[in-house]
Amino acid sequence: MNGVRLKASKTVKVGEKLEIIRGEERFEVIVKALSGKRGNAAAAQALYEETPGSLQKRLLIRENSKMMPMPGSDYHGRPTKRDGRKIRKFIEGFNPSKDI
Repeated sequence: MNGVRLKASKTVKVGEKLEIIRGEERFEVIVKALSGKRGNAAAAQALYEETPGSLQKRLLIRENSKMMPMPGSDYHGRPTKRDGRKIRKFIEGFNPSKDI
C-alpha cells in the first residue's frame, strides 16, 4: 500500500493505492469503497478501480507473452514412459567434454 509491504490484517481506507501481486501478474488499484462483509468477486470488483497505467502494462505483458511463451509452459505433468526413454537416450549420448 502506497509503496509499503502490508500484512493481511492491515485496514485500508478509501482512496489508498494498492499494488497486488498474483503470481506473475501485478495490479495497481485504488480503493473506491469499503464493504462491511465478505462478498463475491463481482461485488469486490465494484469496490476498487485499476489504474490506467497498470491495465495498459498488464495488457502489453499479456500480448508479449503470447508471442514468446515461458520456457516449459507446454509441459503438463510428469513425462510419459515414451518421454522417459527419450530423455534417458539423450542423456546417455551426451558427452559434455565433446558436445560443448
